Amino acid sequence: MKRIRVITLGCSKNTVDTEHLLTQLGDGFEVVAPEDSSSKVDYLLLNTCGFIGDAKEESIAAILEAAELKACGLVGRLIVFGCLSERYADSLPSEIPEVDAWFGARDLNPIVEYLGCKPDRSLYVRRVPTGCGPATAYLKISEGCDRRCSYCAIPFIRGAHRSVPIETLVEEATLLAARGVKELILIAQDTTFYGLDLYHRRALAELLRALAAVPGIEWMRIHYSYPASFPQDVLDEMASNPKVCKYLDIPLQHIADKVLDNMHRQVDGAWTRELIAKLRAEVPGVVLRTTMIVGHPGEGESEFAELLDFVREARFERLGAFTYSEEEGTWGAAHLADDVPQDEKDKRLDALMKLQGEVSLAFNSSRVGSVERVLVDCVDEDDPRVLHCRSQYESPDVDGLIYVRVPEDAAAGAGAADGSACSSQSPCPDGASGPCPAQSLYTDVATGLCPARTLCPEALVGTFIDVRITDADLYDLSAELI
Repeated sequence: MKRIRVITLGCSKNTVDTEHLLTQLGDGFEVVAPEDSSSKVDYLLLNTCGFIGDAKEESIAAILEAAELKACGLVGRLIVFGCLSERYADSLPSEIPEVDAWFGARDLNPIVEYLGCKPDRSLYVRRVPTGCGPATAYLKISEGCDRRCSYCAIPFIRGAHRSVPIETLVEEATLLAARGVKELILIAQDTTFYGLDLYHRRALAELLRALAAVPGIEWMRIHYSYPASFPQDVLDEMASNPKVCKYLDIPLQHIADKVLDNMHRQVDGAWTRELIAKLRAEVPGVVLRTTMIVGHPGEGESEFAELLDFVREARFERLGAFTYSEEEGTWGAAHLADDVPQDEKDKRLDALMKLQGEVSLAFNSSRVGSVERVLVDCVDEDDPRVLHCRSQYESPDVDGLIYVRVPEDAAAGAGAADGSACSSQSPCPDGASGPCPAQSLYTDVATGLCPARTLCPEALVGTFIDVRITDADLYDLSAELI
């Protein structure tokens, strides 16, 4: 049996690509954990990112580190694929000859064939999630992008927008739910563009309704939405469908008209402000995550001040930001001068994130005392009685966590919100010495016994529980079972 290790860099869309690839390999491979660099493997695959400067540097560093492992005899063949190798297919092979094979980002089949397997389309929907917790999976609903933002290289890396048919996504979601997945995170280069190529209409709301009907799926959250022509029916679905999280990831990038025009974002500041007000009004309680770029060509002191004012007023619960990186091949690199010095970009980034820190802390603090339904991702590595959880207002990897300590004497059924807890509906006599009839939340995972009707933290992983928020900081919250 061949041993293979796959390291995935970059965004969640790359994570899904890796999961699809591993599904195609069948039983002839033993998959070694990505972080296990000391084990000898026959193949080491790197799924790279090539979006901005920092990501490219990380990918190059990972390739060089892998080449060193190969030189030490820990790697048989080194294979690189993904956005970086797609973007620099003409130059990288000669610059890093230690790599045995280079593949792009648009088609996994050549990689599967290189590994001696035959691509099987029927396996496309059968993947095992590798990121997030056991009850959460990303669902990539489309590939590529038809937008032409001036700073972005994605369209010529990933190609034109291509939607995955609704029936295929429903089948994939059904199989994920059968594995215990309860939360789907919808991702794409532009989720709100979904369906235009296949159905000649925007079909994200239709897809949400279809996925909501999949047994076992309880949460769906939308990432990578686009502000221009935001679909009204998606707002309606967010407001009325209890399975659609009151959470929206909508990268806005800026607010100043001059900068938005230079970015080719197809909206202006007034439109953006109106959209945010509409989101707040039509989806009460919605949590908004956005992204901003500072130091973009055209951003002078007044434009940056306008951005700060906007962030202060809009009160985004979640906000990430990065400095402008001039990317070769983009319209911006060819036509706009990168005229903001890097040290000034860094200062602006610091100022923006300091402001956002105040906003985020105020939002988190406002939740203290509230009761929230949370999904348990895992048990803390250092303290097995501490649970890592998220509410509908936290997305994995990009947002903070809710930490819940399970007391030693917590009663069985405490906190259970999804009906899986032992309770009066699942009787188990105190002090029982045999297997728990419900094999549920207070069952000892090692023995299968429930000697004293106490709560087993491990058994809560992948379930929903109700908690009361007790404390908050800039990123994370603490809570107690109720």
